[in-house]
This record gives sequence, C-alpha cells and structure tokens, in this order.
Amino acid sequence: MKNKIIISIAVIALLYALFVVIKKVNWNSKHEVGEVIDSFNDVKVYYNGGVSNAEERNLAADGYNLGMKYQCVEFIKRYYYQHLQHKMPDTYGNAVDFYNKKLTDGSINTKRNLVQYSNPSSTKPKEDDIIIFNKSLFNQYGHVAIICKVEDNFIEIIQQNPGPFGSSREKIKLKYKNDHWVLENDRILGRLSKK
Repeated sequence: MKNKIIISIAVIALLYALFVVIKKVNWNSKHEVGEVIDSFNDVKVYYNGGVSNAEERNLAADGYNLGMKYQCVEFIKRYYYQHLQHKMPDTYGNAVDFYNKKLTDGSINTKRNLVQYSNPSSTKPKEDDIIIFNKSLFNQYGHVAIICKVEDNFIEIIQQNPGPFGSSREKIKLKYKNDHWVLENDRILGRLSKK
C-alpha cells in the first residue's frame, strides 16, 4: 500500500512537470518566438510559442514596466502606452488581476486608472477596450486582449500569446439583452476602458 502511494505521488509529480514544460515549448515550427504576426494601430503583436514562455522584462524608454515579453499582458500594456499614452499606476499582475471583482459596473479601477465594466454591462464595448478573461483549469493566470472592432452582434479582439496554434484575432458574439450588453463567452469577466 505504501509503495502504491509513493508511485502515485511520483507519477502525479512527473505529469505536472511534463505539463509545465509542454506549456513553455514552441510546438509550431512555422513561427519563431519574437516574430511579428499582427498589428493594430501600429502596435505589433509578437509570437510567443508556448503560453507559459516568458522572455525578459520589457521596459519602455522611460523605465515604465510593460511586462514580460511576449505575454498577453505585455501587449495590452504596450498598446495602451504607445497608442493611448496611458500608464497604469500598478504595472504588475497577471491577466486575471486586471479585473477587480469588488467594483460595480462603470467604476474606476484605481490600480489601472481605467473604467471597469462587468459582463454583462449597461455600456456597449468599444474599440481599444481591454477584455479580461478569467483563469481556467489549464491557465491559472487568465488572459487579456484588445477590442479592435465592434459591430452590433459581435466584437473582434486582437491578442498576443493565444497559444502556439492560436490566432491573433478572434470574434466573440455580442447581444443586447435586458438593457445590458453581453459578451457571449463564460470566461470573460469584463473589460477596462480609458476615461
């Protein structure tokens, strides 16, 4: 019985280590880490390989922390810095940390100095909003992206680090129901928007 427990623990530890390594490897030989794969408003999207891969920290010329190359957070912070000239008071945190669950729809998120909207929201999403996805079983950090297009029945996002075979662009259904705008993806916590 004792040997079975030890073997079980060893197998679980081995599987976990393998899972961690797999998420750092670039499985897509068509792209190299750091390759430009897309852009929006002249802000580039870089290929990251495995979702857990992280290169060195990216700092702006003035020392502002943009994040770890080429994670999703680095793209949205670089986009806001370069395109909207916005610096966040708190420059750290994982993607899921960008959403404050204690705030009500339309409140100011002081850590990011942005207006926070829930999903659903009384305010329609707009271009340049940051979409925040909750963590999942295989992604404990969550995910963030930028809205690059808004129509009456969908939005399009642009994202960095969707995975080695993921697309930098994705459409998400949008519905207006009970006086609220609903983004039809259960993982979307909400969004952040410049005042």
